[in-house]
Amino acid sequence: MELVSGKKKANKFFKQISMSVCLSFAVFGSCWAQTNDPWQGFNRGVYKFNDTVDRYTLKPIAKGYQKITPKFVQTGVSNMVDNLGEVRNFGNNVLQLKLHDAGVDLARFGFNSTFGLLGFFDVGSKMGLQRNEQDFGLTLAHWGVPSGPYLVLPFFGPSTVRDATGRVPDFFMEITPYINDRGVEYSIWGTEILDTRARLLSLEEMIVGDPYIFIRNAYLETREYKVKGYVEDDF
Repeated sequence: MELVSGKKKANKFFKQISMSVCLSFAVFGSCWAQTNDPWQGFNRGVYKFNDTVDRYTLKPIAKGYQKITPKFVQTGVSNMVDNLGEVRNFGNNVLQLKLHDAGVDLARFGFNSTFGLLGFFDVGSKMGLQRNEQDFGLTLAHWGVPSGPYLVLPFFGPSTVRDATGRVPDFFMEITPYINDRGVEYSIWGTEILDTRARLLSLEEMIVGDPYIFIRNAYLETREYKVKGYVEDDF
């Protein structure tokens, strides 16, 4: 059975967004800063804190993980993490009244959790059931809630007021908080954090210029892309 990796699509998607950001920032850079980042002084301070913590903890661990772990295992772990997120995707698609997508989310979770060995294999994609990434920030946007100012959160990184607010309901849409075994719960959280950080290692090479500005604009462009419901092209 062949593994289906989300990393390739993520890299292509991020490259597309990064190119758009570079072009838009070259023309509209000052406007972006004024209209989307009024708390830049505070945000830069938090960004520096996060970067320092990451440099001495998460990044070295993620590099070690990638170095010693076979690629197919890394892909399988990423698939398992994505599979756990299907519950959140389902909940938010229901709240957005996207019932077809919600049905796909539910089917993906069922097939991947059983035939895919708890999500290690992404059999859902092989069956034509494509993942619908959702979160409560997108749900709020769907119902007309504006994004609000750009905001960098300690440990969590780039966000907006709307997306930061959405993290709370998303937490309760995850499976992990309802697991009674603390050891299992913490292991899942740790695996999700490690997998997320490892996925970002290759994307760091695309950062040009001021990393704070690049990451900010890439995040805002990406969120706008998702809010408008654009479909990623496999180019």
